[in-house]
Parts: sequence; structure tokens; C-alpha cells
Amino acid sequence: MMMTTTMMTTNSEPEQLEMDSSELSLGDSHVDFVEESVATPVTAPISIPAMLCDDKLLEEINAIPDKMGFKIGDVAEILGIKQYVLRYWETEFEILRPKKASNNQRMYTRKDVENALLIRKLLHRDRFSIEGARNAMKELKAHVRKEKDMSQVIHKLENFNETVEDLIMDIRRVRQMFK
Repeated sequence: MMMTTTMMTTNSEPEQLEMDSSELSLGDSHVDFVEESVATPVTAPISIPAMLCDDKLLEEINAIPDKMGFKIGDVAEILGIKQYVLRYWETEFEILRPKKASNNQRMYTRKDVENALLIRKLLHRDRFSIEGARNAMKELKAHVRKEKDMSQVIHKLENFNETVEDLIMDIRRVRQMFK
């Protein structure tokens, strides 16, 4: 299935891409994709794959407050779960590893909250088992790495194409000089 996605690059200018599937960012560096066919307006780029996103998840992600960090109580309130559930998820899902402040208090980033929302969706709405959700997240991470590698290859090919075009122009100029 071909779909058009909007890619948010580091210079914040959207770029249209056609691809077979969407991707998820589970690492520190990532490429963010948002499916265009979704009617919900996206205020900030998200890093969850469009194939896992539904309208409700997008609404929840857009409702995340714009803060630098979140305490465990804040995240538990956003997700509608107990704090001990979040602490358990941290032991089960390697993607959910909040930093700890000097007072040993967990500080979640927006990306951590997005990942926790995705985990909650997989477990509660999609009815995955812990093991099934963990495997799905691992497969997604591998898919993201492939997508990232592909985007790097595409970027290198584009640069190579520009170089070849410049060389062709230089050859044409040299030819004109000898005519």
C-alpha cells in the first residue's frame, strides 16, 4: 500500500515522501512521520508510526502538555493509570527508560510519554500481552532502523545525483569553450 507522508526534518520544513509503510522512532535520533489522511490536526511532529496510530492515539498525543519534563505522577495522570504500572512497564519495555534527577525522581520526556501512550494502546486497546507488545515494539524498532538507513541512502543518492549534474554542466561548459 503506497501512502504519502509528511516528513519533518531537522530544519522543520515538511517534505513529502511516498513510501510503502510508515515508521516509528524508538531511538534518540529519528525521523518523524505523520499520516496525512488522518483528519486530526497535528500540532507537533510525532514519532509514532502511522500504521499504529488511530484517531484516539493522535488526540492523546496532541493533548500532551508542552513541557520539558514530566514527573511520574504527571505521566500516570495523562495515561490514566497508576504509577506502579509505569514502573512495571519500565522493567518490561526497554523503550521506556526515563532519566532520573539528582533526587532519584523519574523525569519523562515527551518522547517517553508518547512511547507510554503507545504501550498503553497496545496493551489495553489492541489487547496485546506484555510479551506480544514487547515483541511488537522490538519489531518496530528494527523497522525504524531500516527506514532510517533507507533515508540516509536516499540522501546520499540525492547528493550523488547533484554532483553528477554539476559535472555534466562543467563538461558542457568545457565543450562550449572548445567550439
